[in-house]
Amino acid sequence: MQLDLSDAAVAATTFIRFALAFILGALIGFERQYRQRTAGLRTNVLVAVGAAAFAEIGMRLLGPEGATRIVAYVVSGIGFLGAGVIMKEGTNVRGLNTAATLWCSAAVGACSGCGLPLEAVMLTFFVLAGNTLLRPLVNYVNRLPIDERVTEALYRVHVVADPDGLSDVRDALASELEALDYPIRDIELLSESEEQVELAAVLVPTTANPGELDRAVLNLEKTPGIKSATWTVSTTT
Repeated sequence: MQLDLSDAAVAATTFIRFALAFILGALIGFERQYRQRTAGLRTNVLVAVGAAAFAEIGMRLLGPEGATRIVAYVVSGIGFLGAGVIMKEGTNVRGLNTAATLWCSAAVGACSGCGLPLEAVMLTFFVLAGNTLLRPLVNYVNRLPIDERVTEALYRVHVVADPDGLSDVRDALASELEALDYPIRDIELLSESEEQVELAAVLVPTTANPGELDRAVLNLEKTPGIKSATWTVSTTT
């Protein structure tokens, strides 16, 4: 059987596109694997090569229009894979960066499959830069103290009170915060014993005035039945 040169050329082009997706996906995956992330070397390689294969199929069957259709499905479909690496632990959410990296690996593969090698290389560079070069900046920002005046954060007003007047303490806590126009998301019972109870009013994430919260805490401490009061702030997830 005589080999058709045109078929050989097409096969060689396809191999080059898959190989490029493999190499670039491996570069992205190596960084993830090195940092012991959930989706590491093999996952990113498979995502990149798979996206390249789908884009190549669309290109071969229907040309640019077919590739466009396939890539649209890849963009939405990769979200299900990314959801698998996102985990919620209490109030913390982990895996968002890894899921975004998988999404970018699919974009790298799609560029390779559509015959855009330069764009695939450039995208790989920016993905690696985002995961490595920006890390010191992220660490610096995370170490900065929270500025309650400008940061939209999660505020809690805590009170420790006598257990006998629990209902009255709830009302006083709600009234004091409502007078400052701070909407309350929930009032939690943190602990309860025969000697005392601890409540926390969780405010709707907003920007609060520390001075107003300090005054609210002082007013609450003057309320009969309340032993102590304080407020805390934490970043929203």
